[in-house]
Amino acid sequence: MKNGHEWRRTNSYVVSVVALFFGWQISVAAEVLTLEAAVSQALASNPSLSVIQARAQALAALPEQRGSLPEPRLSLNAQNLPVDTFSVSQEAMTQMQVGISQMLPFPGKLSLQQQAAQLEADAAGKAVDELRLQLGKDVKTVWWNIFYLDRALDTVQRNESLLEQVISVAQTKYQVGQGAQQDVLLSQLELSKLELEHVRLHGMRRKEEARLNTLLGRSTDTEILLPEPRGEPLPSISSSDQELLQAALQQRPSLSAQQKQIDSAQARIDLAKKNYYPDYSIVAVYGFRSGSNPDGSERPDMASVLFSMNLPIYTSSRQKQAVDQRTNEWLQQKYLLDDSRNQVAGEISSALAGYRQAYDQVRLFQDNVLPQARQTVESMLAGYQVNKVDFLSLIRSETSLYEYENQYWKALSAAHQALAQLAAAVGKESVHE
Repeated sequence: MKNGHEWRRTNSYVVSVVALFFGWQISVAAEVLTLEAAVSQALASNPSLSVIQARAQALAALPEQRGSLPEPRLSLNAQNLPVDTFSVSQEAMTQMQVGISQMLPFPGKLSLQQQAAQLEADAAGKAVDELRLQLGKDVKTVWWNIFYLDRALDTVQRNESLLEQVISVAQTKYQVGQGAQQDVLLSQLELSKLELEHVRLHGMRRKEEARLNTLLGRSTDTEILLPEPRGEPLPSISSSDQELLQAALQQRPSLSAQQKQIDSAQARIDLAKKNYYPDYSIVAVYGFRSGSNPDGSERPDMASVLFSMNLPIYTSSRQKQAVDQRTNEWLQQKYLLDDSRNQVAGEISSALAGYRQAYDQVRLFQDNVLPQARQTVESMLAGYQVNKVDFLSLIRSETSLYEYENQYWKALSAAHQALAQLAAAVGKESVHE
């Protein structure tokens, strides 16, 4: 009967063959998804972005409407028609009239309405740009999460192979009477722990895969394959928090959108003040008459021109209240902009600090920690084979190597995520030199 280790080796071989076969099938069906391709696909297919783009396009159609005169009105009237005969020629004052009227807002009102609507549309356009930035940041964040999980799974597999080698050595030493049985059992326990970690990481990757597919606007069960790491060095960022904040104040779409909202609110204040002045209405009417005058001559047609205007006499309850309302709306937008600037400053500081921390960690892992940890494991394994190193020390060194490798990939992923967050906070594609 096979022992636990032999069963695992046989089962692992079967699983590897099946995985190899299905992996070949997957590699044919699924394309490698680069970071640039993921961002491009999200910007082209994400439903949330389509919603806000449609809203911006709808608002873009408003300014011309707001700046146009009200539609003229056509009227058809039967004036002074006698009710005893309903004859249009019986009475001299009977007329069949055709009239047209036009309302004329006080000069400046239409231009202010158009200006306010145009600024509102411009703000909506900036909101689209902001959502594109945030969508790109979210895609990059999830993409790098999957990248880390792929590297972590690779690390688990390498450590499983290393532990299998240790188990083989421990079993050989135990069979020849130079090792203890607990060494074999302990190594098998460590291997089981790695297998549990493999299951956990695989589940996490599936969740992140579903998140990325959602951002890309496609089915959540679509297979995602990422490219292998290229080993490109992380960029250094020499700009200070204040320099990046100044760039954000000029480039961040959300701040520009809120400034447009402030300007639109100011135009509405000016429009509310214009309502202290009256609007006008002009009416032209042409009356057709039938019949004859007492002297036998035909009755002439009649023409009328009317001019009217509203009288803004309830200013304390209408116009003044409207101006106060618009003024408070302007203050609301101003406070929102101040708050957003503070939030952007916080986002920049947090992302920059996170990037610099991860950058230092990555360099430390690359230059010192990982090479030393790998050399330690190799030395420990060689020493254990000749009974110069105890088994627990070997296991500790292998566990440390796994943790360091995992932390390295996590730091590298965190660095790229912080870089994406920093770029989005500033309002541009890239912030590094």
